[in-house]
Parts: sequence; structure tokens; C-alpha cells
Amino acid sequence: MKKYLIVGLGNIGAKYDETRHNIGFKILDELAKTREATFETQKLGDLAKFRFKGRAFILLKPSTFMNLSGKAVKYWAGKEKVPLENILIICDDLNLPFGTIRIKAKGSDGGHNGLKDIIEVLNSTNYARFRFGISNEFSKGRQVDYVLGRWSEDENKKLPERLEKAIQAILSFGTAGIKNTMNEYNGK
Repeated sequence: MKKYLIVGLGNIGAKYDETRHNIGFKILDELAKTREATFETQKLGDLAKFRFKGRAFILLKPSTFMNLSGKAVKYWAGKEKVPLENILIICDDLNLPFGTIRIKAKGSDGGHNGLKDIIEVLNSTNYARFRFGISNEFSKGRQVDYVLGRWSEDENKKLPERLEKAIQAILSFGTAGIKNTMNEYNGK
């Protein structure tokens, strides 16, 4: 059975819950809920597993903090014997409008420290990434406060629909492949 490691980036701890930077965790929480999968605390992160259309999905929320995510990704990819091309990393992106999805088969870290660490630890840029737009509606010098801030009232209203779209894209990655998923969901 083909295995897929889906990694949602975020920071552990109550003060980071519901922040823009933790969208990776939030998407995986919603996906696990829809598949009736439960997260369990394991080495270097929380893990949930489910099967869908003959594929095994392994959801990982690293407990290493965002900027050290590579260690958890490498450990679980090795332990579960998931090839690089079956790994999908979910993160926030300031350069995309709120809720916009951008999926790529490989690429740079785009200034994202979580992706930078994963590239360094895996020694490769050849893993798929799923960027979720959080927009850049902050004033000069307020980027950290914005990224680590909570969703606005308007964003909270729109979030359920965007999360549903994100879940569909993740399941598509595992069943229809990266190219079809990019064609179907990018920019949506």
C-alpha cells in the first residue's frame, strides 16, 4: 500500500493555537476529524493515520517547533518508509492572499524557516509543499505579530470553506498525484 506523509507545520503550545502561523496544524486537525483519525503523541510529534482509496495517510504535527521541523520529518519518513515524492509539507504563506492554495512538487524555502530547516535536514528540495495564503495585511515592522496573531473575524468566517478545500487537495495529492492536484487546486 502506498504511504503518504502529510506534515502540517506549526508551533506547539496554547499561545500558538489558532494563530496564522499554525495553519498547518489546523488543516491536519480538520482532516483527521473528517476521517475519524485521532492524534497520538509520539516521538518528535503528534501522529494520526487513516486509509483512503487504498492509500495510507500519515499525518504529522511536529513538536520540534516550526524552525526545527526537519528532524521530525526525516525521522517519520524513515520510520514509515515514505519516499520523498510522497511527502507533503503544509505551511503558511504571507505572499498569497488569504485562503489561496499553492501546491508545488519542489522548490525553495521562499523565506519560510520551517521549509528551510526541512531542506537542510533532508538535503533536498524535492518534496511537495502546500502553501496556504495568510495574506500580508500588516503594517511595516509588524510581520511577526501578524503571523503569530489570531485570525480576524472575517477570516474566521471564511476559514471553514478554505479548510474543506485544503482537505480535498491533500486527499487528491495521495490519490490523483501532484500534477493533477496542482492543476485542480492551485490559485483556488
